[in-house]
Amino acid sequence: MAHVLSPDQWLPLARAHEARVDLWIAPHLARRRAGQTHPVEDFLFGYYRLSPAKLRRWNPGPRVVLAGVEATERLSRPDFRRVPGGVGIDPWRLARHSGRLRNARRLLVATAARPPAYGCFGLHEWAMVYRLPADDLRHSGLRLRLGATGTDAVVDAGPLRCTHIDAFRFFTDAAAPLNSLQPTRATQVALEQPGCLHAGMDLYRWAATFDPFVGSHLVADCFAHARRIRAVDMAASPYDLTDLGYPPIAIETPDGRADYARHQRAFAETGAVLRARLVEAIDELLDVVAEHEEAPAEMPTMAAPGHDDGRPLVGDRPGTGAGGAGAAD
Repeated sequence: MAHVLSPDQWLPLARAHEARVDLWIAPHLARRRAGQTHPVEDFLFGYYRLSPAKLRRWNPGPRVVLAGVEATERLSRPDFRRVPGGVGIDPWRLARHSGRLRNARRLLVATAARPPAYGCFGLHEWAMVYRLPADDLRHSGLRLRLGATGTDAVVDAGPLRCTHIDAFRFFTDAAAPLNSLQPTRATQVALEQPGCLHAGMDLYRWAATFDPFVGSHLVADCFAHARRIRAVDMAASPYDLTDLGYPPIAIETPDGRADYARHQRAFAETGAVLRARLVEAIDELLDVVAEHEEAPAEMPTMAAPGHDDGRPLVGDRPGTGAGGAGAAD
């Protein structure tokens, strides 16, 4: 049964969400206008699908109806419709995502059931520049802390133990054979594990994928988690971000590796809570789909649902990493 929120109830929630995410969005937009980019703070906007404008829009989630004239603005968006008491999400638009919802759930549940591994030490970022010409570095404005020769020596000393396809696929041709595993899209469910920083960042990916059907509080929590992970990811990388306020985590040393593993454990702990919340949210969305599929007479005329049910578990992300273009609003 839907819960109806009056304007006095939901407008403060929307404003609080906007104020929270504006702390991340406003500096990003200012840098974009100035033609600048930040390897940590701008990464999530370029690597994942949700635009700043969409991240800023507050959504209550399923089974919530927004009352009042203020809610009618949402009717201009395809995923909302008039419902008894006000405006709510359109369950038939949600149904188009049912295959992707099930695939995401399968991955999240499998990852949660697997013990975390803490032995990669962030070497995925080093493998992405291994034996790479200086002109081909992704972050060309940043210098390598140890230089090219020193960076390559760290990779040669290994071990490379990357389990995440969307990190591994950016390894250089010379580094890929050195990895103890050869992750593919087909093996993602079997390999993804909760100690991986990229798996933790991808919790935001799934929350963003199902926007506006997932509540914005969960989306913002996943963004905040991914942002913290990205800071550690880059501090442990071969790049020198000292001038940007990120002291290096020197994973080429025993102390640095211990520090990195400590961060991994903390992120895995927080990520476990977020992963469980995501699974719960997906289950609720699938319940909404099932309820409305039992009432076909209510189904509006709409385009064919596309190929969600037959698509791969996870499609390739937009762009080629931190420099990839974000979704247009």
